[in-house]
Amino acid sequence: MVTLDRTSTDETARRSWLERIPPTYWVVGVLLLILPAFVSPFIMFQIMGWSLILGLIALSLTFLGGYGGMVSLAQMTFAGFAGYLLAILGDSAVDTISQGWPWWAVIPLALLLTVLFATAVGWLAVRTEGIYTIVITLAIAAAFFYFTRQNYEIFNGFQGFNSVLPPHLFGVDWRGPVAFYYLALFWAAAGYFSVLYLSRAPFGLALQGVRDNPRRMAALGYNVTAHRVAAYAFAGLIAAVGGILLTWQSSQISPGTVGIQPAIDILVIAVVGGLGHPIGAFIGAIIYVLLKTFATDVLVSLGLSGERFQLLIGLGFLLIVFFSTDGLLGLWRRFRENLNKDPLTGKDRGRMP
Repeated sequence: MVTLDRTSTDETARRSWLERIPPTYWVVGVLLLILPAFVSPFIMFQIMGWSLILGLIALSLTFLGGYGGMVSLAQMTFAGFAGYLLAILGDSAVDTISQGWPWWAVIPLALLLTVLFATAVGWLAVRTEGIYTIVITLAIAAAFFYFTRQNYEIFNGFQGFNSVLPPHLFGVDWRGPVAFYYLALFWAAAGYFSVLYLSRAPFGLALQGVRDNPRRMAALGYNVTAHRVAAYAFAGLIAAVGGILLTWQSSQISPGTVGIQPAIDILVIAVVGGLGHPIGAFIGAIIYVLLKTFATDVLVSLGLSGERFQLLIGLGFLLIVFFSTDGLLGLWRRFRENLNKDPLTGKDRGRMP
């Protein structure tokens, strides 16, 4: 009898867990899984693959900024650091530098060293607040960029590394459009749900408390510095996974990957999508990739210089930030609230007598 009760309880818990998943998640998940059957390989590899990777790197900034209140411009540096380790310790066309270690040793080591690097950066950055945190992380990003560009013995200077390819596992070419899309989708989903879970876990709730009122959290016995440094380490892990995927997608890593402009692009992606929810990073990434891919052709067709596509990105960024402090997610939330209000009284229809 006890076994039957326990079984029924487990089934009820499992059913309630599935029922708690919003229908939108099921729809989006199914669409993403069947997307390769309807779009071209270019869309799979260049648009969706790149969007998922940039979204994953921007997700690390969303976690820091949205849940920790810390704005970092070093997330692309962490991603590039992992990509460089992948090329230096693994295989590339620059065989005089690359060590040729097996992938099962290189990837975990690259992730571990990147987490340690992010922890060290976080240990420095969390001792400041506001604009000073941004300046410190920007200085670290600039220093790493110039170090890789001027160092030829380890980083091969401005040329970097090419022919950095993913390993052939299970007989699959993981750089093929469909295979790479599913690879990027898997890790993007893993990063998204890990941030979503951690934000509701005790550590995530404590981190949000530190964001809102660090003095009160310290008075309650929480180690504010340790929570912030741990957030940097976790964000560095997410950025490292994105950096490895980015290196595999482009099959190269160079100082241009870790420059100041890419670091700012990650900030723009996170802010445009919205720092209030992890999905905002991927929304901003898709918009950024679409603009960067097709804006030049649109401008040329209008008789304008194709080099002005950055102007479109900048104008879009200004408009979104001007109308919403929480990016596109904030605009969508405001739109839904307005739909639920009575146009005459301005009151919520659900609360009207």
